[in-house]
Formats: sequence, C-alpha cells, structure tokens
Amino acid sequence: MLSPIDIEVIRNALSAAAAEMDVTVWRTSRSTIVRELLDYSTAVFDADGWNLAQSARIPQHLNSMSAALRTLLEKFVAAEDWGADDIVITNDPYCGGQHLPDIVAFRPVFHEGVRVAYVGTLCHHIDVGGLAAGSYAAKATEIFQEGLRIPPVKLFDKGVRNEAVWSIIRQNIRKPDLLLGDLQSQIASLEVGRSALALLPARFGAPAMLEASARILDMSEEAMRAAIAAMPDGTYEFTDQLDDDGIDLGRPIMLTVRLTIAGDSVTVDLSGCSPQVQGPTNATLASSNSAVMFALMSASGGGFAMNAGCYRPVHVIAPEGLVVNARAPAPVAHRVAITHRLLNAMYGALHQAVPERIPAAYYGCSYVTTFQTIRADDARDVLVEIEIGGSGAAPAKDGVHAYSSGMHNNSNIPIEMIEAQMPLTITRYALLPGSGGDGQYRGGLGLVREWRIESPRCFFTANMDRFFSQPYGLAGGKPAAVGRLDLIRGRTTTPIPPKSDNVPLVAGDIVRLETSGGGGFGPPAARPAAARAADRKRGYV
Repeated sequence: MLSPIDIEVIRNALSAAAAEMDVTVWRTSRSTIVRELLDYSTAVFDADGWNLAQSARIPQHLNSMSAALRTLLEKFVAAEDWGADDIVITNDPYCGGQHLPDIVAFRPVFHEGVRVAYVGTLCHHIDVGGLAAGSYAAKATEIFQEGLRIPPVKLFDKGVRNEAVWSIIRQNIRKPDLLLGDLQSQIASLEVGRSALALLPARFGAPAMLEASARILDMSEEAMRAAIAAMPDGTYEFTDQLDDDGIDLGRPIMLTVRLTIAGDSVTVDLSGCSPQVQGPTNATLASSNSAVMFALMSASGGGFAMNAGCYRPVHVIAPEGLVVNARAPAPVAHRVAITHRLLNAMYGALHQAVPERIPAAYYGCSYVTTFQTIRADDARDVLVEIEIGGSGAAPAKDGVHAYSSGMHNNSNIPIEMIEAQMPLTITRYALLPGSGGDGQYRGGLGLVREWRIESPRCFFTANMDRFFSQPYGLAGGKPAAVGRLDLIRGRTTTPIPPKSDNVPLVAGDIVRLETSGGGGFGPPAARPAAARAADRKRGYV
C-alpha cells in the first residue's frame, strides 16, 4: 500500500514527465505554428488510456486526448496488439482526432512486460492538404475536402518506421519538410516521456504504479465532486451563437446549454444546440466535451490535479447530428469556433450559479488567417496565424487586452520571424481602442493587425467568426465590439468575408484584421471616474 507521500511523489513525477515532453516539442519542432504559436499539447495516461497528467498547453487538446486514446483502444488498436516500441497516430476526427491539421501520437510504457501507462502528443501541423493552404478551408462541405485523413495506424511497428505511411503523408501536403520535421518532434517527445515514466515502476514496481494511477484519478474525482457540491443545486440555461457556417450566410448557429447541478454531479444538456451545418463549423463530441469540462474545472476553484477523474461527475447529453456532435462526413476544420462559443455559453449558465467566479464573454473565436505565396518555381510558402482578442471583465477586475483566453493558450509568432521567412511585411500590430465592452469593469481590448503582400502571387484564406454576434457582458456590463476584415488595395478598402478561401492578392495589397474585445462586467455607471480618466489617457476608449 502506497503512502500519501508516495502518491504525491508519483503524481508530481507524472506532471514533470508531461512538462519534459512539452519542452522537447518546443525545442525540436520546425514550423512556426508549433514552435512559436505553441499550438501543441503533451500528456500522460494510465494503462487504460485515461488522462493522468498534462502539460500547461491547449485546453482544446488536453481535455480531448483521453477520449482519442480511449477510442483507439476500444475500436481500432487493441491494447494487446500495441507493443512497447509501437507508435500509433491519427488525425481523423471520427476516429478520435480533433480536426485534420491535428495529428495525435501515442506510445505505451511497459515495465517487465506489464503496461503501466501511455504517453501522447498532439500538434497542429501547418498543412495537411485540402482546398486551402493550412487545411482550414472555410467553404468545405464535407471532410474529404479538408485534407489528408490518417486513420489510426502504426507509424512505428516494433520500432521500425512504416515507410508507406510516411510516403503517403509526404505526397499529400504542401510543406512536407515542416510537417515531417514536426512529426519527428512528436516522436522524440514520446521517447522523452517514456524514459521519464520508466523510472517510476523501476523504483516502486509495476503494481504500485497502477495503484498510484487509480488513486490519483480517485482523488481528483473526490475533489471535483466536492467543488460541484459547493455550488447551489438548480438548472441554469444560457444561449450564445455563432454568425454562420460560411455557406448558409446570415443564419446563426445557436449553442444552448442547460446545466443541472444536483448534489455532487452535473448534467449538461446540449440538445438545444443547432443541427450540424454544411460548412466546417461543426465539432465532434470529444471536442465539445473539452469545452464543457474546461468550463466546469475552471469554475471549481481549483487546488487539485486536473485529470480524467474530474470528468466522472459530469454527464453530457448531446444527440448525434448536432453541431456539437457532428455525424461523418461533416466538415470540422473550424471546430474550435464551436468550442470557444460553447465555453462562453457554459460560462453564461455557470454565472447564474456562481456569479462571483465567472467573467464576461471573451472574444470567443480563433481568427485563423492563412497566406500561401507561390514562387517562380511553383514552390509554396505557407503561414498560418491564429489571432486573438480581449478577455472578458471579471467580477472585480478589468479584462486583459489581446489575451489568449478560454480554449486557447497560444503565443504569437514574432513579426521578425514572419518577415524573414515569408514575402510579407507586418505594417501594423496594436491594441484596438473601443473594442472592449464598457462596464464597472471594462472588457479587454482586441487588436488590429495588417499584413502587406510582397509577392506577385499570394492567396489568402480566412476562417473567423464574431463579425455579427458580440461577446456578451454580464451583470449590466456592455458587449464588446465585433471584428472586421478588409483588403486595402491602393486607396480602395473592400471588406473580405470572414469565411473566405483562396482570395487572390498581389504585391502591395494589405490585409487588415480587427478582432473583438471582451465583454464588460457590472453597470458602466459604477465605473470610477479615475478609472475612466485612465482609460482615456491610455487610449482604450
């Protein structure tokens, strides 16, 4: 029987292993979307595939990776067929993945023939083919148009590279050297994780490792149940919406949450959400669950390990065929738009239960911009950027400007690196005055960013939202401004639809993006005069 000290030693060692894996990807990856934007995640799982520990990376990934591994084990690669030197990958959303740019890789960890854990990495790769560079096509109507689908397959079998899989990947993407380099980074990260975890059963024994894993999950379940039990029982409902799916223009996508707290458990009913849509603004249930769990865990007060044990008191109702539980072959490239907005809807419902903990809506959108420039020899250069906006004001604090919030935990790609690698010039990058919602506590500001094209052949793709539906305020706070996307050609400024594929650009064109801020909290009349004077002095209004 392990002591409480032993359990803490093992728990912290698991977290340290996930962090070591994280650093490995960061130091060895090649593309800017992984190395600079930091759009990747690493985690450790128990012998049955449940999340035990994770790095401080992307909530969108981390709360869904366990579902991916469990799906692989239950439907595609039986645990007994998974050797110590086997690495399994997939990017198929309907086989446990997220969307096609996200390739997830898993490897088991054994001690003296006993499987004690798995390690996993997920990277958002710069391109996996499809209608538009970056594989974020805004007008796709089926997943077959979104890029290369990799079913669950052994990338390494008994330690030997599956060259056929590597060749298929290389043949179907625009930037094979970058993608395959990032995939090698994932493989290196798995080895680092495996090596770190192997030290634990070597010290404590395999049975102790399995016991510790079970107890760690039980401890988190107990803490999560206690946090839920401290919330008032009741049913709370809230609806947020997306602008449209890019195909059926002007028809909003409704995300309705009906949240019931009863004792130490929660039921989240998503049955009132819109049916799945033609365009790529759909999500699989694993993606949607990541937003549900993030909302509940962030509202819990924390102070305990966030892992799959936290999922046990939560029951989600979401019939297949909704935008939150899409049925194949629906396109899902912009599934994060669903999860961002679902998180905001969850927060709106939770505000009714624990108003002292919940902020107003953040920008709630991935402002995905993709530039593909083509050289004289037809070689492609691709830049994928994911812009952000302002965070929502909290019950006793202003929102944060241009802050990676909610389902994000991204960084920004340095301007110098973009300009060194692409025929683009960043002509403006600044906070956007007036974009945050007014209130006793003001929402954070969005940003404005401009790219000038320096190539004679360039194609621009945008997959964005929040151009019509404003981020809401709470407790009398005002909503934030919506976004705007323009093409500036000479002296003429023309709006670009926020969901556009392969817009042709020429040298000298400028693409200008304005992003939403966060909603305000509390009535504007309650904001102190000194705070308003400071807002004006700093140029926030």
